[in-house]
Amino acid sequence: MMLSTAPSVHATMDATYQTALSQYDRAVRYLDVPEGLIEFMKWPRRELTVNFPVHMDNGSVKIFTGYRIHHNTVLGPSKGGIRYSSHVTQDEIRALAMWMTWKCALVNLPYGGAKGGVIVEPKDLTENELQALTRRYTSEIILLIGPKIDIPAPDMGTNAQTMGWMMDTYSMTVGYSVPAVVTGKPLIIGGSLGREEATGRGVIVCMLEALRQQGITRSPKDISVAVQGFGNVGSNAAQRAHDLGFKVIAISDISGGLYNPRGLNITEVREHIKRNPRRSLEGYRDGERLTNAELLELPCDVLIPAAMEGQLTGENASRVRAKLIVEGANGPTLPEADAIFNDRGITVVPDILANAGGVTVSYFEWVQGLQEFFWDEDEVYRRLERILIRASDEVIATMDKHNVDMRTAAQITAINRVAQATLTRGIYP
Repeated sequence: MMLSTAPSVHATMDATYQTALSQYDRAVRYLDVPEGLIEFMKWPRRELTVNFPVHMDNGSVKIFTGYRIHHNTVLGPSKGGIRYSSHVTQDEIRALAMWMTWKCALVNLPYGGAKGGVIVEPKDLTENELQALTRRYTSEIILLIGPKIDIPAPDMGTNAQTMGWMMDTYSMTVGYSVPAVVTGKPLIIGGSLGREEATGRGVIVCMLEALRQQGITRSPKDISVAVQGFGNVGSNAAQRAHDLGFKVIAISDISGGLYNPRGLNITEVREHIKRNPRRSLEGYRDGERLTNAELLELPCDVLIPAAMEGQLTGENASRVRAKLIVEGANGPTLPEADAIFNDRGITVVPDILANAGGVTVSYFEWVQGLQEFFWDEDEVYRRLERILIRASDEVIATMDKHNVDMRTAAQITAINRVAQATLTRGIYP
């Protein structure tokens, strides 16, 4: 099976996409599948770029650019978040869509991978402007989304309310309510219990499994955890670790970080952020201030990078003092850092496993919406934990079989599932 390469995506690419492709190339060396299939799985299936106008509150009209990219749909409809950020690029969305394909396959969800984004700084817009932008963006990508086609979800810069606007826009267009067109929406319109906490909670499930697999049996109060990023993922991971008795010694957000070797009271920190007009850590006194970069190099047992891509690099990896890294963010570790961590014996629980809790509970929400039958929170968490533990065990088995690091093992497992499904379905026509 021969297939020519995709020329449109061979132009100069950014570091995030280079990382995704480099990881893919490393993993597929262990797969016994046709060369053409390896090439096919590498590239996005379809890409949409939209440029659209939005009425601003001052009466002006501003043009925004957005993307929605489907990487693969062999296992089912595509699934992936929508991010609003001034740093969004097409290559970033390509990389995130690819990682979503492997993430869904790794935890055995009947989804392919997708991602979307709009180049905008959401904090610079009023709520009315954000709603107008969201509704117009939704109308522009509506030909690609649907409950059996592609199901968006929140990501950086978006939230449950964003999904509510998207769901309503889609529903008004088709003429009836379609709750299952998005996930991560408010409970009152068909959201799932546990969805907001799902990604962060899943990070801690994977952390516990990694500690168990490494034979680290000390009391949680004697295990220190540092969390870079205090958005939805980082704050919920830190809260769950704190609730379980772990010593969360450092956290950070866009304003910088806090370090207290005795441990931070995460519940108090979150209350402070709610009261703070800037919604940040600024002004919280129970800790020493430090930068996001300094947090990564603190002495700790577990480091959870839960902020942006590309935080752990060839430049700082040799100074990281954590014994275990659990990736809450997508793509926080560059390939050169992976190589250094492997040489130093530092285990990295990769993003496609560690932060798969979000898409897993999104799947639960989608299923509940289609069935119009909803579960309680205990049921959601029980099913989530079972899926992530099973996936962790499968990754460890692949590590042992091929004698590779955990990231490569996770990608081998996931990519092989997509490959086998493709071979089973065949190439149309």
